[in-house]
Order: sequence, then C-alpha cells, then structure tokens
Amino acid sequence: MANIVILGAGLGGLIAAYEIKKTLGRDHQVSIISETDYYQFQPSNPWVMVGWRDRKDITVDLAKPLRKRNVNLIVGRAEKVDPAHKCVRMPDGSQVEYDYLVIATGPELAFDDVEGLGPNGHTQSVCHIDHAEAGASAFEAFCKNPGPIVIGAAQGASCFGPAYETAMIIETELRKRKMRDQVPITFITPEPYIGHLGLDGVGDTKGLLESEMRNRHIKWIPNARVLGAEADMVRVEELNEDGSVKQTHELPTRYTMLMPPFRGVEAVRDVEGLVNSKGFVITDDFQRNPEWPDIFGIGVCIAIPPMGKTPVPVGVPKTGFMIESMVEATARNIAQLIEGTQPTHKASWNAICLADFGDGGVAFVAQPQIPPRNVNWSASGGWVHLAKAGFEKYFLHKLRTGRSETFYENAALGLLKTHKLKDPS
Repeated sequence: MANIVILGAGLGGLIAAYEIKKTLGRDHQVSIISETDYYQFQPSNPWVMVGWRDRKDITVDLAKPLRKRNVNLIVGRAEKVDPAHKCVRMPDGSQVEYDYLVIATGPELAFDDVEGLGPNGHTQSVCHIDHAEAGASAFEAFCKNPGPIVIGAAQGASCFGPAYETAMIIETELRKRKMRDQVPITFITPEPYIGHLGLDGVGDTKGLLESEMRNRHIKWIPNARVLGAEADMVRVEELNEDGSVKQTHELPTRYTMLMPPFRGVEAVRDVEGLVNSKGFVITDDFQRNPEWPDIFGIGVCIAIPPMGKTPVPVGVPKTGFMIESMVEATARNIAQLIEGTQPTHKASWNAICLADFGDGGVAFVAQPQIPPRNVNWSASGGWVHLAKAGFEKYFLHKLRTGRSETFYENAALGLLKTHKLKDPS
C-alpha cells in the first residue's frame, strides 16, 4: 500500500485528493494537510468585497466530502517538508510520512515586499476570504465618505485577473448605488500593457480590456512600480521600456486594493533541490521534482519562468483549468510509479478563464496557456457574468460532493476540444 500525502487544500490540493483517490482506489492511503478545516472559492472574493456573496456562500467544510472519499484530513500548518526523511514536519514535533508527496500549497502573499501593502497596512486584498470580508467592511465605510479609488497589482504579482475583476465589479456596484460620479478610479499594474495578464495577452485581451476601462472611465498606468501605500495615497513610478523612470505618480485614494507579489510558502522555502530562489517548487514535464522524484508540484506553488523581460517584474498566472490539468497528470503518473513504470503523462496547461465585471466580462481560451498557442481566443459580453456565476455554483457543488470532474464537464470540454492531458503522439 502506498501512502500519498497532499500538502494544501486549495483548488489544486482538494481536486488532487479526489482525483488521486479515484485513480488509485481503496488499496492506497491518501491524506491531505490543510491549515484550515474549510475550502474557500477564491474567484468569488471580489463579489464578497461588494456584498454580493458572504462566507457561507463560497466555503466548503472539508470533513464531510473527504470522509466520503476515504481521504484522511489533517488540519494544521506544515512547518517543513523533509525530503531526505520523506516526511512533513508539523509545529508540534509530529511528522506526516509519505511515499509520494504532492505540494499544492499555493503561494505565500508577500505583502512585506512593498511598504504599506496588505490588510495589516493600507491596502485591501481579495486573496483570502478573511481579507475580502475586511475589504467589504472597509468598502461600506468608504461609501459613506467616497473619494478616489486605486486598484491593481504590485510588481512581481503573477495573478492579474482578480485585480481587473475587482476594479470593474466595484465600478458596477458604485453605479448601482448612484455614486459612480463621486469616485475617480485608477488602475495600476506592472504589466507592460493592459491585458498582458502575465501571458503576453490572449487573443485581443489588450483591446477588450482597454475598451472596458475607457467605457467605465477608469484611468490606467502600466509599467507601474509601487513605491509605497499610505492611508490616503499610493506612490508609483511609471517606467519606460528601458527601465528608466518615465513619471512618478502620487495617487490620492480612500480605498485601495492591490494584488501582492507571491513567493513560496515557508514549509518549502530553502529546501535544497526542491525550490528556486523565490521558494517555488521546481518540476519537470511530469509535474515531478527532478532532485526528489517522489515529490510532485501542482498549482500556483510551482516555478514557471516569466514570459520575457519586462520593465517591471511580471509573473505568470496559473489558472484553474491549467491547475486541474496538472492534477490529472500527477494522479496518473503516481499510479504508474506505484505499478513500477516511469511516468508518461504531461499536463496540457490549457487555460479557460472567465473574468467577471459585474454586468459583463471577458473570457479567453489559451491552448496552451504559454505561447505559442494552438488556440488563442478571447471575447466579451454579458454572458460572461452569467457563466461565471453558473460555474461558481457548479464547482462548489462538485467539491461538496467529493468529485474531481463530472460527465457534463467532460462532455463540455470535449465540445471545446480542450483536454487536460497532452496527446502522447
């Protein structure tokens, strides 16, 4: 019997628990280590910030579905991964041993990289349900005394969709409250252009997002390096293509949300051979660490090089479907290793994204996510908002019932010719 341990119960970790257990069956032990006893659907956090959702709408109690799938839940913070002794050390001195480890921790939020950033500083965040709830309270207070808003991402960020969504959703909510005319909005981003998304764009995301911002009277500053955030001001340097300072901005604000840089979590940082200098897990084509081949990495915690040199550092995002493709490859590769053969399955890294703007949105399909691509498509319209809301309900139902995928999901993906694994041929 093999003992498989999954570190992290976010999107990648929870789906991995279901998929690995389904693939391996009852003869093998699957455990998942989670800092909390619940899962949170992070894509809905911008809706929480404006009061369209609350905590119970977008969280899943982990105990029931994991018990249903015979997956062992260990609630606690991992202190350190110890590859040499094939265990995860816990703060109380105990250790969780493994034959195969799947690291799916997500990132640590590096708010401390920029002065004044984060919920403990002067900016809001949509990276965690607790942050979104705090942001919702701050937004209600803001609406009683409105003024300028600054939204965007700091240098080194690698997740831009939530920043665009938050800007547009807040703009929509302000119009609903008949107070949009009282609130100038500025969007700041390290991206070299609007719609870059850390992916050098997908289809015409540049044109679609610029058009949305013009229509909504949202000003933007690309190539932005945040110098610091204060309660009433964000200081930003706008850079030229050669990295020189084009202009320094002091942006007045009464409400600020900035995506932070990401880094690897403490449990894996500085583990020699496992991670890069930023603490992200190094993986090969099979989601496997070359130095420690019994360890796999999936999701935001893995190391992916940036798309190219940019004036301000811009990371590469890992979208939901891209992560699910990593999960399926990992599950099948572990099964092969248990059977005594070498792994052959490669994740497609295809991406499907729905960015909701409150009353519309932008969708894109990238196959694969990293260019050059076989499919490079984007579109916008009111249907995106409806599709995002429908997907939220479907995905949470899937997790609450302990499933990694459904017949309907596979049928839809087949129609889109979007697959989780690369064709071996």
